[in-house]
Amino acid sequence: MARPRSPEAHEKVLHAALALFGERGIEATSMDSIAQASKVSKATIYNHWSDKEALLLEVMLWVHGLNPETDPQKDDPDSGSLERDLTIVLSRRPPRKFEEARKRVLPSFIAYSATHHEFGEAWRDRVMEPGRQCIKRILRRAQRRGQLAASLDIDSSMAILLGPMLYQHIFQRYSRSRTSIAARVAETFCKAFAVSSTK
Repeated sequence: MARPRSPEAHEKVLHAALALFGERGIEATSMDSIAQASKVSKATIYNHWSDKEALLLEVMLWVHGLNPETDPQKDDPDSGSLERDLTIVLSRRPPRKFEEARKRVLPSFIAYSATHHEFGEAWRDRVMEPGRQCIKRILRRAQRRGQLAASLDIDSSMAILLGPMLYQHIFQRYSRSRTSIAARVAETFCKAFAVSSTK
């Protein structure tokens, strides 16, 4: 019979793994070193995660504020206003408390995903794709409600919405708040494409 999982041990391991992945890189971080740093036995760690990649994937989700148990569709906003719903989703950002840790560990994630394609796909599917799918659902709902033309190309619309957010993240991350950029992007998109007075 499997031993019950300890939430306290689980969190200790996540913190230790995050720190070590950021300091040493993923390849150079062993499960032994994580066990030593977290003061949690390897047996307990393997009771929580099948291998290092499973732990790495959860660390990645954790620092982005994502819960592997949560249905992403439950977080879809539906205020009745296309502009407001787009602003909410485009304004979302990972938890600030992990901001410095994310900066340290992101290069390791990128390097690892370049040589471990399954992990790279998991990163895309679990971290990047939920936000994209949320926007796609909002746009399709707006089409059903007559707020957007049924002929509007959804993929092109998503590129129009996400392109400025990516540009701001890379080149202007300290110039304006994410919320103000998101609001302007959503407003501009709705002015250009909304076919109903109810945005």
